[in-house]
Amino acid sequence: MLVVIANDLPPAVRGRMKLWFIEPKPNVFISGVKDNVARKVVAYLYKHCPADSGVMVFRRIPETPGYDISGIGDTKRNLTEISGLQLVVEKQNSLCDS
Repeated sequence: MLVVIANDLPPAVRGRMKLWFIEPKPNVFISGVKDNVARKVVAYLYKHCPADSGVMVFRRIPETPGYDISGIGDTKRNLTEISGLQLVVEKQNSLCDS
């Protein structure tokens, strides 16, 4: 499985992504392609996406922990690693009592 989240993709890349992926939300692409095809798609993204595309790739891998997270440019999301696990840091909204 491969999930790609982008801030902004070039039109040619976006059109190409629609060949392999469903796009449930703008700039969010999901596909169940095989691992070999997923590697080729990720290589294509690294080759054709400028840094301002802000691409984050979540890819299934056969080794533990079972996934790999990588990014191109400023993804507007922070990654951290805890005990060998890659995690995406989400901002917490504080609730105010009114």
